[in-house]
Amino acid sequence: MPVSSTLNLEFRGPRPTDHPPRRRFLIRLGAVLTGLVAAIPPVGAGLIAFLNPLHEKRRETEMTLVTKLVVLPESGAPRRFTIEADRVDGWTTHVNSPIGSVYLMRTGDGGVAALNVVCPHAGCFVGVADDERSFACPCHGNSFNLDGTIADPSSSSPR
Repeated sequence: MPVSSTLNLEFRGPRPTDHPPRRRFLIRLGAVLTGLVAAIPPVGAGLIAFLNPLHEKRRETEMTLVTKLVVLPESGAPRRFTIEADRVDGWTTHVNSPIGSVYLMRTGDGGVAALNVVCPHAGCFVGVADDERSFACPCHGNSFNLDGTIADPSSSSPR
């Protein structure tokens, strides 16, 4: 019997790297499920952070001490005061942070009137005029009476 110098082997059937369709489906399903399970913690944390303001307690209108009555001049001249309060920004609490300003003045009946320092027309900060009997906006020259009404009828400010 003659001996052949070459060996001819032929492999019949699927290659070892090819998987049957059912096994391929199970491998892909396992990869998808693993990815979904791995995505749960970051997605959950994101949803909690996004929805957190809905669970925060709404602050009722709080009274804030701005100044004492003896500081206000009895003449009724306005004085500007900064309003400070505790502010929470994310996880950081800012204690006694300025949140705005108001003009306070005594009224004739013994009360106190408060006006915002921002011009309703352009958002500029309104100042007290030199005579201390009116307010003046530096942006457009609007002037306001001490009660907050517009002093000049041709003013560009709507109120």
